[in-house]
Amino acid sequence: MILVPVKNLANAKQRLAPVADQSSRSELARAMLFDVLDTLATCVDRDEVSVVTSDLFAIHLAQQFHFAVIADQASRTETEAIEIATQVCQSRGVESTLVIPGDIPLIQPWELDKIFGAAPPEGSVVVPAADGRGTNAIWRRPAGLFPLRFGNDSFKPHLAAARATQKPSVVLSLPGIALDVDNPSDLAQLASAPGETRAQQLIRQWDLATLSQANLPLAANE
Repeated sequence: MILVPVKNLANAKQRLAPVADQSSRSELARAMLFDVLDTLATCVDRDEVSVVTSDLFAIHLAQQFHFAVIADQASRTETEAIEIATQVCQSRGVESTLVIPGDIPLIQPWELDKIFGAAPPEGSVVVPAADGRGTNAIWRRPAGLFPLRFGNDSFKPHLAAARATQKPSVVLSLPGIALDVDNPSDLAQLASAPGETRAQQLIRQWDLATLSQANLPLAANE
């Protein structure tokens, strides 16, 4: 089961506040989610994807793609939401889970094929963010093989937890999945990357001149 956690998009991407107002940030978050779900729809069966959310736009978009929705009634953190979703999967007899965030608009079908192709009979596959600190995709079999703890520095803890299970753990570097959008510099990278995703088309309409100022003070974390 592919799990896509989505927090409240009305308050999305606070760290982009130095260069975009909340309306623009929410529009970008919705465009990125659309890109991610659109890619998933092209390469996996509809019943293999669940969006974990309480956000109305995300729910309607999931329904548009005929994906399942796992309710995140308390609008929990990503970590808590995925823990609940994992328990739901286990209760349904789901053998494996792949967590994919909703803010990696350059994700490609071949990258998903790469993850599934590298997946061991039991164990994990971990895909780091471009900075090597975060985790932008993680596959586990059994579904609850070890708990997930998302955040800015989740990659090393996830890898340590995976290895502690004494089951095979594969690390993959995948360029599309690696680029998540959290900071102003990420926007510039997304805009200049090849492709015509909804998110790219949107931010190419913005004034990106200020996005080169990578040392702008950041707003509070999401």
